[in-house]
Amino acid sequence: MTITRGFIAGVAGVSLLLASCGSDDPATAEGADTGAQTEAEATVPDAAAEISGISTISVDDAAAITDNPPDDLVVLDVRTPEEFAEGHLEGAVLVDFYAADFAEQLAALDTDVPYLVYCRSGNRSGQALGVMEQLGFASAVDVDGGIVAWADAGLPVTTG
Repeated sequence: MTITRGFIAGVAGVSLLLASCGSDDPATAEGADTGAQTEAEATVPDAAAEISGISTISVDDAAAITDNPPDDLVVLDVRTPEEFAEGHLEGAVLVDFYAADFAEQLAALDTDVPYLVYCRSGNRSGQALGVMEQLGFASAVDVDGGIVAWADAGLPVTTG
């Protein structure tokens, strides 16, 4: 079995990160809040924390974000206007991936708010994430499998 330098560097980097995290006991961390966390706080994820950086997430994680969205969340559909009219996530903003000025339309958006991005299957939205990263967007997540996976999971789609 051949192990690449990149793999070894990645493992070393993760090891360093884990080693530098410090104590597992939050009470021993400097300035830590020693108040007990309620069961509800422990089980309800913070939607804003779910959207950090540029990444692809599962349909279940995307649904959790839309169920409890951060105040400034933008749901971004990068399909065609015809696809959008056939069904989209509620409140979605359309920016057609195939438009000649697609990158310019993205550049006009606020780069500091979180984005939930999707297309039909995840191909265009994955490429859109790359453009968004180059444009300096701070937080954007792509729905793995797109609206097809969303609908297959029985999640709501708005038409019109």
